[in-house]
Amino acid sequence: MAKFRVIEIKEGILAENDRQAEEMRQELLAAKRLLVNLMSSPGSGKTTTLVQTIKALKDEFEIGVMEADIDSSVDAETISATGAKVIQLHTGGMCHLDAAMTRQGLDALGAEGLDLIVLENVGNLVCPAEFDTGANKNVMILSVPEGDDKPLKYPLMFEIVDLVLVNKMDVAPYFNFDLEKLKERVAKVNPKAKVIPISALKAEGMDEWFEWLKAEVKAVKD
Repeated sequence: MAKFRVIEIKEGILAENDRQAEEMRQELLAAKRLLVNLMSSPGSGKTTTLVQTIKALKDEFEIGVMEADIDSSVDAETISATGAKVIQLHTGGMCHLDAAMTRQGLDALGAEGLDLIVLENVGNLVCPAEFDTGANKNVMILSVPEGDDKPLKYPLMFEIVDLVLVNKMDVAPYFNFDLEKLKERVAKVNPKAKVIPISALKAEGMDEWFEWLKAEVKAVKD
């Protein structure tokens, strides 16, 4: 019988990605700069949440945004209108960003002088969770119409995040959505993850999110 080697390609790719991600994370900490990796399904309200966030914090921090999409520049145009520094990243069909792609984005954005950088990752609950981008913090948005069962269906996404923003709470009465049940399911998957209900469109419940971000920026600067 012929002898041959079996190479786990994905494992090798992930190991190299993790190395690059940790290197970049240490560089960000040394520069006292916070990078937040923002993930969600398409249409959950990432860009709307970002617009409200920039409006609330732009007088306190210098903010930059990297918009990642398979195609289009719609989101970058929306963010640009807030006055924040922004760059559009096209992934060439890939459903996520990895550490090397994030570094390219940071270099193109020009992170010098920025306090807070947000990477709006490609809309997807699977691929982005598998690749460490080098961000200091991982945040996800779950919208009410998606349902409270998503921690059961996409556990890895909930396992890696520091914070879950539950968006579109203003329409909760029209959906079979149980916030307390969601919190219980998140806690089972990731007891350390904080859950904050918001309505980005109506700018409701956002203060707790803003305070969390302020604290995280302060933490990297201390």
